[in-house]
Amino acid sequence: MNAASSVQPECLWDVKATLGEGALWDAVRNQIWFVDIKGRHIHRCDADGSNRQSWDAPSQVGFLAPIEGGGMVCGLEDGLYRFIEADGAFISLARLEADLPDNRFNDGHVDAAGRLWFGSMDNGEEQSTGVLYRFDGAGVAPTAADSGYIITNGPAVNPDGRTLYHTDTLDKTVYAFDLAQDGALSNKRIFVSINGGGHPDGMAVDADGHVWIALFGGWRIERYDPQGRKVGEVRFPCANITKLAFGGDDLRTAYVTTARKGLSESELAEQPLAGGLFTFRAETPGLPQHALRL
Repeated sequence: MNAASSVQPECLWDVKATLGEGALWDAVRNQIWFVDIKGRHIHRCDADGSNRQSWDAPSQVGFLAPIEGGGMVCGLEDGLYRFIEADGAFISLARLEADLPDNRFNDGHVDAAGRLWFGSMDNGEEQSTGVLYRFDGAGVAPTAADSGYIITNGPAVNPDGRTLYHTDTLDKTVYAFDLAQDGALSNKRIFVSINGGGHPDGMAVDADGHVWIALFGGWRIERYDPQGRKVGEVRFPCANITKLAFGGDDLRTAYVTTARKGLSESELAEQPLAGGLFTFRAETPGLPQHALRL
């Protein structure tokens, strides 16, 4: 994809999410899931945008991830929960950060080993109380893997499973870590510093190891090669791009969440599709969605 991409994203669902996030592809049912953090909703629709369904969450819901054998794990304000779609119930899996009542949980990702990586953040977006966690499954408490973030975002892993990417949104920096087989992180280093408009939000890695970074306030997604060189971008008709997931039969259909959060009435009038779920076709397929092994 060239830097001046001709890709034109289309709005699949004008859901008007306050803070759309957590795009997640369900290959078994050919459906896309996502959340509205501030709206406290979980949304799901078919690949073409039809068969829409929504559930209320008891608090701000940061992300969803599949559980091996069925069901979903999600991050609510006080920890990890199992979400039961049949009746909309939430069952506690792990409570966290009781000493940090102003924190909430934000973005999450499951690696090929079935481990869940997720971050916490200051809900007021001011204090560096955010932590990157690793959750290896039921019966084991989540482990703090890194800390010192105001807004954590976008954990993602490269195709060979040896590099984990994680975002410090307000510092406009995406870090890379060496990821060991046992889940240990080391060799933290800067992968990308965003110099243009917008702050790095959620991300995804494609089959070629290129990292696609959504930019909140940046009107675009940027694509970087494994060496951290920008090789392309996709422009959107709204400013706040938050997360993408690759789906479809060939994993070349990107699904993208956006947000209305922080936009004035005049800005919303100029961006009527802000908060919508978008889609576009990519030249390179993404990676399969893995499931948490409880």
